[in-house]
Amino acid sequence: MANEKKFDYEITQHIVTLKEAGYRTKELNMVAYNGAAPKYDIRVWMHFDEGIKMGKGITLDADEARALRDALNGLEGL
Repeated sequence: MANEKKFDYEITQHIVTLKEAGYRTKELNMVAYNGAAPKYDIRVWMHFDEGIKMGKGITLDADEARALRDALNGLEGL
């Protein structure tokens, strides 16, 4: 059997649902991975009868989240 790494996560704070489409949502949450401190997490979540499945996304620390916020605030037309 291959080496399987344990992967745990906990959504510590739901901040906003950015989009809903059928059984999928795109959310900004604070998520703690493998017991580490929570980070900002933008990700698709798939909601099924048997549970919720994590999709692809991006995780940002506080400095990265501030840089993204500042870049978005500087864009014309937003």
